[in-house]
Amino acid sequence: MDFELNTPRTDELGDAVAALRSWQSDDAPLQLHPGDLGWYWQLGVEKTAASVRIWRRDGEIAAVGFLDGPDVLRLTTAPDLLHDEALARRIAADLDDPERGVLPAGKVNAEVPNGAALHEQLAETGWDTDEAWTPLRRDLTAPVEDSGLRIAVVGPEQAELRAALQRSAFEGSTFSVERWQAMASGPAYADARCLIGFDENGDAVATATVWSAGPGRPGLIEPMGVHADHRGRGHGKAICVAAAAVLQELGSSSVMVCTPSSLTGAVATYRSAGFAPLPERFDRHRAA
Repeated sequence: MDFELNTPRTDELGDAVAALRSWQSDDAPLQLHPGDLGWYWQLGVEKTAASVRIWRRDGEIAAVGFLDGPDVLRLTTAPDLLHDEALARRIAADLDDPERGVLPAGKVNAEVPNGAALHEQLAETGWDTDEAWTPLRRDLTAPVEDSGLRIAVVGPEQAELRAALQRSAFEGSTFSVERWQAMASGPAYADARCLIGFDENGDAVATATVWSAGPGRPGLIEPMGVHADHRGRGHGKAICVAAAAVLQELGSSSVMVCTPSSLTGAVATYRSAGFAPLPERFDRHRAA
């Protein structure tokens, strides 16, 4: 049976989250994580559903795509279909036909796991490589050291402080209490925690959100940031260590993060927190 493409209804989003959760493995290359959808959930369930594309075969989910913007698709497949040429051909055809409602005509990018058959299919139809990304992973089988920060897990009463930290750490961010509430209402957040780090003076200096995919599977940090007034003091490293400790408590086997390779400072921060770089991943780009 051929693969079928659809945009899920809001009540089908839980199926996509469950599939992404089950596909996470320390043996697999970095791929789309349930936390990626979970963080986007801040925009509401309707917008999240509109951003997702699902490929099914015989009713089973074979691949999940996430439009992280109108012209950027982040995509992964079921592990046993990573090298499936028929699925790769179908997805490539869908990406190159704007009438199928995945990507528009013109310049677009696709994020595809390393080693996927889709890379070859896209190359054959004229897609080149684009921005380099550095995935990093920290194993969580050994005890995690103390971060040096006092860590609070965010609940509704800390949501305003969490939102303010996000806006300070990321210029142009419009994160708000309402967005935190929307994110926290999604199914992916059942396995997530928002963290705030306080220094020795009691100042809120850093924040991170961690997403578990369940016991024995890799978790994700998305996002991590340091307050603009408290940079250059090691708080980025510290909040990453704290994030690793929380994911270990949730049963995660490892913690993953990915950052543009051009952000050498970010790569250095993660490495200082015990994260080891993995092989670079390159986006696929269609120029026209």
